Amino acid sequence: MTTSIRNFFCGLFCLSISWSALAKDKKITHSFLATGAETRIISGEGQVTWRYPLPTRDGWALKSDNVLLAVAKCREFPNGGIVEVTRREQIVFKWQGTQEEINTVEPLADDRYLVTEAGPKPRLMELDRKGNILLEFPIQCQLTNFHMQSRMSRKLANGNYLVPQLLDKVVREYTPQGKIVWEAATPHWPFTAIRLPNGNTLVGCTYGNVVVEFNPKAEILWQVSNDDLPGKPLKDACGVQRLPNGNTVITSYGAKPGETRLTEVTRDKQVVWTYTDDRPAGIHHFQILDTNGKRLKGRALR
Repeated sequence: MTTSIRNFFCGLFCLSISWSALAKDKKITHSFLATGAETRIISGEGQVTWRYPLPTRDGWALKSDNVLLAVAKCREFPNGGIVEVTRREQIVFKWQGTQEEINTVEPLADDRYLVTEAGPKPRLMELDRKGNILLEFPIQCQLTNFHMQSRMSRKLANGNYLVPQLLDKVVREYTPQGKIVWEAATPHWPFTAIRLPNGNTLVGCTYGNVVVEFNPKAEILWQVSNDDLPGKPLKDACGVQRLPNGNTVITSYGAKPGETRLTEVTRDKQVVWTYTDDRPAGIHHFQILDTNGKRLKGRALR
């Protein structure tokens, strides 16, 4: 083989390696809504594009461009509450809690909101846009620690409700009449419970620093923890979201400034994206809005 031919093939080989490396190293970006002591929307470049001045526990960036939030206890909402606002902070809907805390809000069909309230009479409710209670039943949980009663409850496609009950270490599925029809014991306090399209249930387990996936028999089929991840980035694994590509994003609510706040892992537990900032407040829960500028399709599994 002549020198010129050898150099030609070497060039092709090197170019192939270069393109492979570029494809492999393609940067992933996400914009997302973050709730917690600071409430904000962060762009894929890491810039804050919107803020809300009150602390929050749960929230959704809606298709209308409004933002729906479960507000934590504060001067404006002494028992917690619900607010839907425009990006200019004009109030579209407001509801004051009546007990200790409001821990969940979820937008539903027919202009309804799903809400859970903690206190001496813990309950799940559906409200209309006038604040009327259209459905209500008690959550069957411990009554000694109101703050640790429930977290991110969600309405299921079958009309039932999935409720993570922290101190009870259980996720329960309730009918609209308040009957328990399914439950799974969790390895630590459950914060997020997500019913996946395949019927499995994904659960973030806070101080256990583990996310587990249960099958319909309440058996753990998959899990990811600090034992699987370099640098042990999980610190209070509260909010969780399953993306359309099958990856799982996990918040580390207890992360300190400069530490990893959000971690995205593949099914085989490879870290493909992280988010870090120097803000003093952690991210309680979040909603990934897009990937590389392309808005996610379908309902967010979070």
